[in-house]
Amino acid sequence: MSETNTNQREPGSDRDPILEAENHQQAQRAPLSLKVRILRRLAWLGRLTRHQLWFFLIMMGACWGVIFESFRAHSWRRTVRYEFGVTLNSVIGGGLIATLFAGTLTGVAAVSQTIYWLGFAGLAKMTGSILVNVVVREIAPILVGILLLGRNGMLSVTELGLLTTGGQIRSFQAQGLDPFLLLVMPRTLAFTVGGFTLGILFSFAALLTGYIISRISGVITNPVWTFFYDVVTAMSGADYIIIPLKFIVVGFVVGVGGCLTGLTATNEDNLRTLLPRGFSRGMLIVMAVSVLFSLDF
Repeated sequence: MSETNTNQREPGSDRDPILEAENHQQAQRAPLSLKVRILRRLAWLGRLTRHQLWFFLIMMGACWGVIFESFRAHSWRRTVRYEFGVTLNSVIGGGLIATLFAGTLTGVAAVSQTIYWLGFAGLAKMTGSILVNVVVREIAPILVGILLLGRNGMLSVTELGLLTTGGQIRSFQAQGLDPFLLLVMPRTLAFTVGGFTLGILFSFAALLTGYIISRISGVITNPVWTFFYDVVTAMSGADYIIIPLKFIVVGFVVGVGGCLTGLTATNEDNLRTLLPRGFSRGMLIVMAVSVLFSLDF
């Protein structure tokens, strides 16, 4: 009985040392877990930043590589010319209807409304300059870039991504074929030519549709050649360089971005990861080009 009484603790006596040790360990573990969570968040942010910067640097190098190799005669072999022709036909021929339709909608929604409200406010003389600065310089390159990205850019991401994950790109390299010269350069140049061509067609369709709607509604009475003359004379000397250059650069970077997204795919990637990545990168590229041109010019 005496031994049993000595092992029992009276109420109000000191706490159990085992419980105190467990509480002390939990108190030390709480700030440690918070520190671990913070470090993990910082590591995730660092990996994301490093990955995006890595792709940006690769893209800058690829842009210079495409420009450099395009001026070398021996780069244009038969297979490269064939790839260029096929891609160009897909970009321009396949995207022509969608571009004209988008230009028609832009003419109805933007050009005709601009002409109407400028005439209503008594600022009809500013119609040409407003249409050039808003529709041709800003809206057209962005919409053409989105059309190129959605139809042909995603196709390049899918095709090159499947070739990379399936091992065909490594087979090309083992056979002495350069995937950059065979796939990236001709596709990028085809996108460049297609961006300029579709951009001009989009602008013409938007302006012509806006004029037709305004003429039918009685807002303007001038003939169509007078309307286009007012638009052309509203363009400055720099606009004749900046507007075509903007279409060219948008097509160029969309082509490079789509090809590199596919070629940098890993074995863990599939269409569910490649397509969202390619679309988000393409949208950022198109918007970045538009913003850079707007800031500089």
